[in-house]
Amino acid sequence: MNIAIGCDEAAYDLKEILKRHLEAAGTVVDDYGVQAGQTALYPDVAVAVARKVAGGEYSRAILLCGTGIGVCISANKVPGVRAAQAHDTYSASRARKSNDAQILCLGARVVGPELAKSIVDAWMDSEFEGGRSSEKVERIKVLEQELHAEI
Repeated sequence: MNIAIGCDEAAYDLKEILKRHLEAAGTVVDDYGVQAGQTALYPDVAVAVARKVAGGEYSRAILLCGTGIGVCISANKVPGVRAAQAHDTYSASRARKSNDAQILCLGARVVGPELAKSIVDAWMDSEFEGGRSSEKVERIKVLEQELHAEI
């Protein structure tokens, strides 16, 4: 599987740790985040990655900033994207299983490297279950279309 990863300078170190972790598991990781010594506005990174997910270039991506909140809000502005912030393995798993979240958002100032690896693993190992959640995810898609048409 190929995934995209992106971050601002607050999450550079965690991004590098997660890249190595994912690559060791056989995942190809395309890096859209800052490099050492660079800075970036997290909304720009998040939207760039989210557009690639919405466009079908990636089925999944990981975004990181200091808290995970800013990149999550930003990514969710892109139509067709469901980004979820998770700071525990259960939420990460449910983001995929119940909400079909394509983007996982993490906060480098909120979770340490080992917990972040566990959260990423839980998310990567989970698939959308459908069932009762299918109707809810479809409703989100319809509401998104309706709300964007109003703007």
